[in-house]
Amino acid sequence: MAATKKKSRQFRKSFQLTMLALPAIIVIFIFSYIPMAGVFIAFKNINYEQGIFHSPWIGFDNFKFFFTSNDAWLVVRNTLGYNIVSIVVGTLLAIIFAILLNEIISRKALKVYQTVFFFPYFFSWVIIAYMAYSFIGPYGILTRFIEDLGFTSFDFYTETWIWPFLLSFINIWKGLGYISIIFYAGILGISQEYFEAAAIDGASKYQIIRKITIPLIMPLITIMTLLSVGKIFYSDFGLFFFVPREVGQLYPVTQVIDTYVYRMLRQSGDIGMSSAVGLFQSLMGFIIVLISNYLVKKVNDDNKLF
Repeated sequence: MAATKKKSRQFRKSFQLTMLALPAIIVIFIFSYIPMAGVFIAFKNINYEQGIFHSPWIGFDNFKFFFTSNDAWLVVRNTLGYNIVSIVVGTLLAIIFAILLNEIISRKALKVYQTVFFFPYFFSWVIIAYMAYSFIGPYGILTRFIEDLGFTSFDFYTETWIWPFLLSFINIWKGLGYISIIFYAGILGISQEYFEAAAIDGASKYQIIRKITIPLIMPLITIMTLLSVGKIFYSDFGLFFFVPREVGQLYPVTQVIDTYVYRMLRQSGDIGMSSAVGLFQSLMGFIIVLISNYLVKKVNDDNKLF
């Protein structure tokens, strides 16, 4: 009888949690699992008169088109480079900001800082693109300020060397608050007894952070990093499409796989080649997650994702 009641309680608890997660499960199923049925498009030469299912199979020819093109190395390099910088620098800054938030005593000040950090996350890339243009455009605030200082007029939209820094800065700035709040929530979950015991033993703030805070949120840091690594072959389309304003001169440093696929599809209309590049992104991301999770498992089995 007791075992039956225990199973009944477990069922009710799991049922409630499942119902809470159901909207997210439905969204993931619709937008992530159902589209998998279209993977075969990457191996076909799509003929709209014959239809998708009756178009001829061409094997890996669509993949050959991408890897033999002059842009393949360029867009892969840009995609990996921007994502690596975002993962490393963005995660490091998010941890620092989360620790600083935890040190704020005033609740009112904490709410203000949380709002200020988190607010940019809600901006669309179109708005951010116009904000950037208002600063670095030909008549932008920063451009005029440089001229007022007596320096030669500087056109940001013709100088390729500065855009890796600009795009990395904008991307990290936009997502910093969101990631910081996640790490801050992880810090709040740490028992205060650890901090109180360390303070009684005379530990400094630096020692507490290094010996208690960071080690105890390390599983969360690992999971967030692994999730980011899984998307390392994907880029935020809005960032690389709207912010550089489609200036062709900037393509060598702003063209990534996502914008390349969009522009290729817009120019050629060949969804087979676009699907092949998308499949390549997914497979590489999956492989990198498996490798990263395996390495984490070797170092610390408790921090693995699965």
